[in-house]
Amino acid sequence: MRTLEVDHVEALDAAARALHAGEVVVVPTDTVYGLAGRLDRPEALERIYLAKGRPDHLHLPVLASSLDQVRGLGVEFSAAAEALSMRWWPGPLTLALGFSPGAGRPTWLDERDEVAVRIPRHDFLLALMRVTGVLAVTSANRHGEPTPSTGTEAGGSLGPHVTLVVDAGPLDVVPSTLVNVRGLGAVVEREGAISRADIDRAVGRSA
Repeated sequence: MRTLEVDHVEALDAAARALHAGEVVVVPTDTVYGLAGRLDRPEALERIYLAKGRPDHLHLPVLASSLDQVRGLGVEFSAAAEALSMRWWPGPLTLALGFSPGAGRPTWLDERDEVAVRIPRHDFLLALMRVTGVLAVTSANRHGEPTPSTGTEAGGSLGPHVTLVVDAGPLDVVPSTLVNVRGLGAVVEREGAISRADIDRAVGRSA
């Protein structure tokens, strides 16, 4: 397993090459360290599940670099989704989105009713996804265990399944807030960096 500092001249190219090859990379995000892989490379997704010990029935969340990349997933934006994404993207907000009827979607989404997606506020990761496209990125920890605050710890805890660690030093181990906006409502499924009260205010509910 190779480790590169996030500002190393080779870090972006090395991460992109590894991901294009179907390998798995630990990357910094604006919340916790993430375990990243290409969604169109089944071997990468398998490595993520093996590294984490993640149950097969739990779908992987998706990170994107732009709203255009998100819309390319064929998702449907309700009024709540529009309000929340305008307020907190890029940022620590994950939206669980349903799909727009008749819209095209990538084949890896064919069997899914919704997809959890966000645009992170992290320059390195945004630059990486402009090269690779959207990525499966989940917290870089064994399933059910705390997420390490450093890239080195995260890589070490995930065994031989990780090829590269991009290290940005210690990160706050606060996850994104997950809001399900499939349909008309906005249901907070995980309160994280953004409070439930702030979500309520953004969608016009009294806190």
